[in-house]
Amino acid sequence: LRTLTVLKDSVKNIKASRGIDVDIDHIDFNDKGTLDFIGTGKTEGVFQLESAGMQSFMKELSPQSFEDIVAGISLYRPGPMDSIPDYIANKKNPEGITYTHKSLEPILSVTYGCLVYQDPAGYSYGRSDLVRRAMSKKKADVMAQEEEYFVRGKLLEDGTVDVPGCVRNGVPEAEAKAIFQDMVKFASYAFNKSHAAAYAVLAYETAWLKRHYPAEFMAALMTSVKGDPRQVAKYIRNCKEMGIQVLPPDVLQSEKKFSVHDGAVRFGMMGIKNVGDAVIDEIIRARKEYNPSGDFEDFINSLDISKINKKAIESLIRAGAFDTINENRAQL
Repeated sequence: LRTLTVLKDSVKNIKASRGIDVDIDHIDFNDKGTLDFIGTGKTEGVFQLESAGMQSFMKELSPQSFEDIVAGISLYRPGPMDSIPDYIANKKNPEGITYTHKSLEPILSVTYGCLVYQDPAGYSYGRSDLVRRAMSKKKADVMAQEEEYFVRGKLLEDGTVDVPGCVRNGVPEAEAKAIFQDMVKFASYAFNKSHAAAYAVLAYETAWLKRHYPAEFMAALMTSVKGDPRQVAKYIRNCKEMGIQVLPPDVLQSEKKFSVHDGAVRFGMMGIKNVGDAVIDEIIRARKEYNPSGDFEDFINSLDISKINKKAIESLIRAGAFDTINENRAQL
Protein backbone atom coordinates (compact mmCIF):
# COMPACT_ATOMS: atom_id res chain seq x y z
CA LEU A 1 0.00 0.00 0.00
CA ARG A 2 2.89 2.34 0.74
CA THR A 3 4.22 1.64 -2.76
CA LEU A 4 0.88 2.59 -4.31
CA THR A 5 1.07 5.91 -2.45
CA VAL A 6 4.64 6.43 -3.70
CA LEU A 7 3.43 5.88 -7.28
CA LYS A 8 0.58 8.37 -6.83
CA ASP A 9 2.80 11.00 -5.19
CA SER A 10 5.50 10.57 -7.85
CA VAL A 11 2.98 11.28 -10.60
CA LYS A 12 1.80 14.39 -8.72
CA ASN A 13 5.41 15.54 -8.29
CA ILE A 14 6.08 15.13 -12.02
CA LYS A 15 3.02 17.22 -12.85
CA ALA A 16 4.00 19.91 -10.34
CA SER A 17 7.67 20.14 -11.32
CA ARG A 18 7.53 19.45 -15.06
CA GLY A 19 3.93 19.94 -16.11
CA ILE A 20 3.83 16.39 -17.52
CA ASP A 21 0.87 14.05 -17.05
CA VAL A 22 2.12 10.48 -16.58
CA ASP A 23 -0.30 7.56 -16.90
CA ILE A 24 1.67 5.09 -14.81
CA ASP A 25 -0.62 2.18 -15.72
CA HIS A 26 0.10 2.56 -19.44
CA ILE A 27 3.87 2.90 -19.61
CA ASP A 28 6.08 0.72 -21.82
CA PHE A 29 6.61 -2.45 -19.81
CA ASN A 30 9.57 -3.48 -21.95
CA ASP A 31 11.41 -0.16 -21.88
CA LYS A 32 15.10 -0.98 -22.41
CA GLY A 33 16.24 1.93 -20.24
CA THR A 34 14.26 0.63 -17.28
CA LEU A 35 15.33 -3.00 -17.77
CA ASP A 36 18.98 -1.96 -18.05
CA PHE A 37 18.58 0.18 -14.93
CA ILE A 38 17.19 -2.79 -12.96
CA GLY A 39 20.18 -4.80 -14.20
CA THR A 40 22.57 -2.30 -12.61
CA GLY A 41 21.32 -3.36 -9.18
CA LYS A 42 20.96 0.27 -8.10
CA THR A 43 17.37 -0.27 -7.07
CA GLU A 44 17.15 1.27 -3.61
CA GLY A 45 13.51 2.13 -2.97
CA VAL A 46 12.21 -0.10 -5.79
CA PHE A 47 9.43 -2.43 -4.67
CA GLN A 48 10.65 -6.03 -4.12
CA LEU A 49 14.08 -5.24 -5.62
CA GLU A 50 15.61 -3.21 -2.79
CA SER A 51 17.42 -5.79 -0.66
CA ALA A 52 21.15 -6.32 -1.18
CA GLY A 53 20.51 -9.92 -2.21
CA MET A 54 17.89 -8.97 -4.78
CA GLN A 55 20.08 -6.17 -6.16
CA SER A 56 22.92 -8.65 -6.64
CA PHE A 57 20.56 -11.19 -8.22
CA MET A 58 19.16 -8.65 -10.68
CA LYS A 59 22.69 -7.69 -11.75
CA GLU A 60 23.38 -11.36 -12.46
CA LEU A 61 20.00 -11.92 -14.11
CA SER A 62 20.30 -8.83 -16.34
CA PRO A 63 16.57 -8.79 -17.22
CA GLN A 64 15.69 -8.28 -20.87
CA SER A 65 11.91 -8.32 -20.56
CA PHE A 66 9.06 -7.83 -18.11
CA GLU A 67 8.73 -11.63 -18.05
CA ASP A 68 12.23 -11.79 -16.53
CA ILE A 69 11.13 -9.50 -13.68
CA VAL A 70 8.14 -11.75 -12.95
CA ALA A 71 10.38 -14.82 -12.91
CA GLY A 72 13.07 -13.09 -10.84
CA ILE A 73 10.62 -12.20 -8.10
CA SER A 74 9.42 -15.82 -8.03
CA LEU A 75 12.89 -17.37 -8.10
CA TYR A 76 14.37 -15.33 -5.27
CA ARG A 77 12.64 -17.36 -2.57
CA PRO A 78 13.77 -20.25 -0.32
CA GLY A 79 12.43 -23.06 -2.51
CA PRO A 80 12.84 -21.96 -6.14
CA MET A 81 16.31 -20.45 -5.49
CA ASP A 82 17.76 -23.86 -6.37
CA SER A 83 16.60 -23.13 -9.93
CA ILE A 84 18.47 -19.81 -10.19
CA PRO A 85 21.75 -21.20 -11.63
CA ASP A 86 19.87 -23.20 -14.28
CA TYR A 87 17.59 -20.28 -15.09
CA ILE A 88 20.49 -17.85 -15.61
CA ALA A 89 22.59 -20.38 -17.55
CA ASN A 90 19.68 -21.30 -19.82
CA LYS A 91 18.72 -17.65 -20.27
CA LYS A 92 22.23 -16.93 -21.57
CA ASN A 93 22.02 -19.92 -23.93
CA PRO A 94 18.33 -20.48 -24.76
CA GLU A 95 19.21 -22.60 -27.80
CA GLY A 96 21.00 -25.13 -25.59
CA ILE A 97 18.18 -25.84 -23.11
CA THR A 98 17.57 -29.52 -22.40
CA TYR A 99 14.03 -29.98 -21.11
CA THR A 100 13.87 -32.56 -18.33
CA HIS A 101 10.20 -33.02 -19.14
CA LYS A 102 9.80 -32.80 -22.91
CA SER A 103 6.02 -32.46 -22.67
CA LEU A 104 6.44 -29.21 -20.69
CA GLU A 105 8.58 -27.50 -23.32
CA PRO A 106 5.81 -25.19 -24.64
CA ILE A 107 4.93 -24.18 -21.05
CA LEU A 108 8.45 -23.77 -19.67
CA SER A 109 9.96 -21.97 -22.68
CA VAL A 110 9.29 -18.56 -21.03
CA THR A 111 11.22 -19.67 -17.92
CA TYR A 112 14.06 -21.31 -19.86
CA GLY A 113 13.11 -24.86 -18.94
CA CYS A 114 12.77 -24.26 -15.18
CA LEU A 115 9.71 -24.93 -13.05
CA VAL A 116 9.04 -21.56 -11.41
CA TYR A 117 5.32 -20.94 -11.01
CA GLN A 118 2.64 -22.71 -9.01
CA ASP A 119 -0.18 -22.91 -11.55
CA PRO A 120 -1.68 -26.41 -11.96
CA ALA A 121 -3.54 -26.56 -15.28
CA GLY A 122 -6.62 -28.61 -16.13
CA TYR A 123 -8.19 -28.11 -12.69
CA SER A 124 -11.12 -26.06 -11.48
CA TYR A 125 -10.10 -23.13 -9.26
CA GLY A 126 -11.30 -25.02 -6.19
CA ARG A 127 -9.42 -28.24 -6.96
CA SER A 128 -6.32 -26.29 -7.95
CA ASP A 129 -6.25 -24.72 -4.49
CA LEU A 130 -6.86 -28.10 -2.86
CA VAL A 131 -3.82 -29.54 -4.68
CA ARG A 132 -1.70 -26.53 -3.73
CA ARG A 133 -2.58 -26.84 -0.04
CA ALA A 134 -2.07 -30.62 -0.01
CA MET A 135 1.40 -30.18 -1.51
CA SER A 136 2.46 -27.35 0.79
CA LYS A 137 1.31 -29.23 3.92
CA LYS A 138 2.76 -32.57 2.76
CA LYS A 139 -0.49 -34.48 3.30
CA ALA A 140 0.65 -37.92 2.10
CA ASP A 141 -2.79 -39.55 1.70
CA VAL A 142 -4.25 -36.59 -0.16
CA MET A 143 -1.10 -36.33 -2.26
CA ALA A 144 -1.28 -39.96 -3.31
CA GLN A 145 -4.88 -39.50 -4.46
CA GLU A 146 -4.08 -36.25 -6.24
CA GLU A 147 -1.13 -37.82 -8.03
CA GLU A 148 -3.52 -40.44 -9.39
CA TYR A 149 -5.86 -37.71 -10.65
CA PHE A 150 -2.94 -35.71 -12.05
CA VAL A 151 -1.61 -38.69 -13.99
CA ARG A 152 -4.76 -40.56 -15.06
CA GLY A 153 -7.50 -38.02 -14.54
CA LYS A 154 -10.75 -38.08 -12.61
CA LEU A 155 -14.30 -38.81 -13.75
CA LEU A 156 -17.52 -37.77 -12.05
CA GLU A 157 -20.21 -40.34 -11.26
CA ASP A 158 -22.00 -39.64 -14.53
CA GLY A 159 -18.81 -40.25 -16.50
CA THR A 160 -18.08 -36.58 -17.13
CA VAL A 161 -14.39 -35.66 -17.09
CA ASP A 162 -13.64 -33.64 -13.96
CA VAL A 163 -9.83 -33.63 -14.28
CA PRO A 164 -8.44 -34.62 -17.71
CA GLY A 165 -5.11 -35.91 -16.39
CA CYS A 166 -1.77 -36.06 -18.17
CA VAL A 167 -2.24 -39.41 -19.93
CA ARG A 168 -5.47 -38.22 -21.56
CA ASN A 169 -3.51 -35.17 -22.78
CA GLY A 170 -0.84 -37.34 -24.40
CA VAL A 171 1.82 -37.23 -21.67
CA PRO A 172 3.44 -40.63 -20.94
CA GLU A 173 2.58 -41.98 -17.49
CA ALA A 174 6.20 -42.20 -16.27
CA GLU A 175 6.88 -38.59 -17.27
CA ALA A 176 3.62 -37.44 -15.67
CA LYS A 177 4.65 -39.00 -12.36
CA ALA A 178 8.08 -37.37 -12.58
CA ILE A 179 6.48 -33.98 -13.25
CA PHE A 180 4.21 -34.39 -10.23
CA GLN A 181 7.16 -35.18 -7.94
CA ASP A 182 9.04 -32.11 -9.21
CA MET A 183 5.99 -30.00 -8.48
CA VAL A 184 5.88 -31.37 -4.93
CA LYS A 185 9.50 -30.30 -4.28
CA PHE A 186 8.89 -26.60 -4.74
CA ALA A 187 5.18 -26.30 -3.93
CA SER A 188 5.75 -24.96 -0.41
CA TYR A 189 7.42 -21.80 -1.66
CA ALA A 190 6.49 -21.18 -5.29
CA PHE A 191 4.25 -18.25 -6.28
CA ASN A 192 1.41 -18.61 -8.67
CA LYS A 193 2.26 -16.52 -11.72
CA SER A 194 -0.58 -14.00 -11.31
CA HIS A 195 0.72 -13.13 -7.82
CA ALA A 196 4.29 -12.74 -9.09
CA ALA A 197 3.10 -10.65 -12.05
CA ALA A 198 1.16 -8.28 -9.78
CA TYR A 199 4.29 -7.78 -7.66
CA ALA A 200 6.37 -7.31 -10.81
CA VAL A 201 4.05 -4.57 -12.07
CA LEU A 202 4.71 -2.50 -8.93
CA ALA A 203 8.43 -3.33 -9.07
CA TYR A 204 8.66 -2.25 -12.71
CA GLU A 205 6.58 0.91 -12.26
CA THR A 206 8.71 2.12 -9.35
CA ALA A 207 11.89 1.28 -11.29
CA TRP A 208 10.54 3.14 -14.36
CA LEU A 209 9.89 6.23 -12.26
CA LYS A 210 13.32 6.09 -10.61
CA ARG A 211 14.96 5.72 -14.03
CA HIS A 212 13.05 8.46 -15.87
CA TYR A 213 11.99 10.87 -13.09
CA PRO A 214 14.50 10.24 -10.29
CA ALA A 215 14.04 13.45 -8.26
CA GLU A 216 10.24 13.20 -8.30
CA PHE A 217 10.38 9.53 -7.33
CA MET A 218 12.87 10.09 -4.50
CA ALA A 219 10.76 12.94 -3.10
CA ALA A 220 7.71 10.66 -3.02
CA LEU A 221 9.78 7.84 -1.52
CA MET A 222 11.13 9.99 1.31
CA THR A 223 7.64 11.31 2.03
CA SER A 224 6.49 7.70 2.43
CA VAL A 225 9.08 7.04 5.19
CA LYS A 226 8.90 10.47 6.83
CA GLY A 227 8.45 8.95 10.31
CA ASP A 228 11.63 6.88 10.10
CA PRO A 229 14.75 9.10 10.29
CA ARG A 230 17.10 6.23 9.39
CA GLN A 231 15.15 5.47 6.22
CA VAL A 232 15.01 9.16 5.29
CA ALA A 233 18.78 9.44 5.83
CA LYS A 234 19.36 6.33 3.69
CA TYR A 235 17.41 7.79 0.77
CA ILE A 236 19.14 11.17 1.14
CA ARG A 237 22.46 9.32 0.72
CA ASN A 238 21.02 7.56 -2.31
CA CYS A 239 20.03 10.94 -3.79
CA LYS A 240 23.61 12.16 -3.41
CA GLU A 241 24.87 8.98 -5.11
CA MET A 242 22.51 9.75 -8.00
CA GLY A 243 23.66 13.37 -8.20
CA ILE A 244 20.37 14.77 -6.89
CA GLN A 245 20.72 17.69 -4.49
CA VAL A 246 18.61 17.51 -1.32
CA LEU A 247 17.79 21.00 -0.09
CA PRO A 248 17.23 21.59 3.64
CA PRO A 249 13.80 22.42 5.06
CA ASP A 250 12.81 26.07 4.67
CA VAL A 251 9.71 27.73 6.13
CA LEU A 252 9.61 30.00 3.06
CA GLN A 253 10.01 27.23 0.45
CA SER A 254 9.20 23.78 1.82
CA GLU A 255 5.86 22.10 1.27
CA LYS A 256 4.23 19.65 3.65
CA LYS A 257 5.69 16.71 1.72
CA PHE A 258 9.10 16.37 0.11
CA SER A 259 8.92 18.26 -3.18
CA VAL A 260 11.00 18.98 -6.29
CA HIS A 261 12.35 22.39 -7.30
CA ASP A 262 14.60 22.83 -10.35
CA GLY A 263 15.68 19.19 -10.23
CA ALA A 264 16.50 19.22 -6.51
CA VAL A 265 14.50 17.62 -3.71
CA ARG A 266 13.33 20.03 -1.03
CA PHE A 267 12.99 18.49 2.44
CA GLY A 268 9.32 18.42 3.49
CA MET A 269 8.32 19.97 6.80
CA MET A 270 6.33 16.87 7.75
CA GLY A 271 9.71 15.10 8.04
CA ILE A 272 10.65 17.25 11.04
CA LYS A 273 9.93 15.86 14.50
CA ASN A 274 7.29 17.69 16.59
CA VAL A 275 5.94 19.51 13.53
CA GLY A 276 2.39 18.39 12.77
CA ASP A 277 -0.07 19.09 9.98
CA ALA A 278 -1.73 22.05 11.73
CA VAL A 279 1.64 23.74 12.28
CA ILE A 280 2.65 23.26 8.64
CA ASP A 281 -0.68 24.50 7.31
CA GLU A 282 -0.35 27.64 9.44
CA ILE A 283 3.23 28.28 8.26
CA ILE A 284 2.20 27.91 4.60
CA ARG A 285 -0.69 30.32 5.19
CA ALA A 286 1.44 32.86 7.07
CA ARG A 287 4.32 32.97 4.61
CA LYS A 288 2.01 34.30 1.93
CA GLU A 289 1.63 37.42 4.07
CA TYR A 290 5.25 37.58 5.24
CA ASN A 291 7.56 40.29 3.90
CA PRO A 292 10.67 38.46 2.59
CA SER A 293 12.84 41.34 3.77
CA GLY A 294 11.49 41.01 7.32
CA ASP A 295 13.05 39.22 10.25
CA PHE A 296 12.32 36.25 12.46
CA GLU A 297 10.12 38.23 14.83
CA ASP A 298 7.99 39.46 11.92
CA PHE A 299 7.45 35.89 10.80
CA ILE A 300 6.50 34.68 14.28
CA ASN A 301 4.07 37.59 14.71
CA SER A 302 2.33 36.60 11.48
CA LEU A 303 1.45 33.17 12.92
CA ASP A 304 -1.74 32.24 14.76
CA ILE A 305 -0.28 31.08 18.09
CA SER A 306 -3.37 29.00 18.81
CA LYS A 307 -2.18 26.66 16.02
CA ILE A 308 1.54 26.57 16.71
CA ASN A 309 3.67 26.19 19.84
CA LYS A 310 7.20 26.86 21.09
CA LYS A 311 8.27 23.21 20.73
CA ALA A 312 7.37 23.15 17.05
CA ILE A 313 9.21 26.42 16.37
CA GLU A 314 12.31 25.18 18.19
CA SER A 315 12.27 21.95 16.17
CA LEU A 316 12.04 23.95 12.94
CA ILE A 317 14.98 26.13 14.07
CA ARG A 318 17.14 23.10 14.89
CA ALA A 319 16.30 21.56 11.52
CA GLY A 320 17.50 24.72 9.76
CA ALA A 321 14.07 25.71 8.46
CA PHE A 322 14.66 29.37 9.46
CA ASP A 323 18.23 29.60 8.11
CA THR A 324 17.16 31.72 5.13
CA ILE A 325 15.80 34.32 7.59
CA ASN A 326 18.65 34.09 10.12
CA GLU A 327 21.48 31.53 10.06
CA ASN A 328 22.29 32.01 13.75
CA ARG A 329 20.22 29.17 15.18
CA ALA A 330 21.43 29.71 18.74
CA GLN A 331 20.22 33.31 18.57
CA LEU A 332 16.82 32.24 17.23
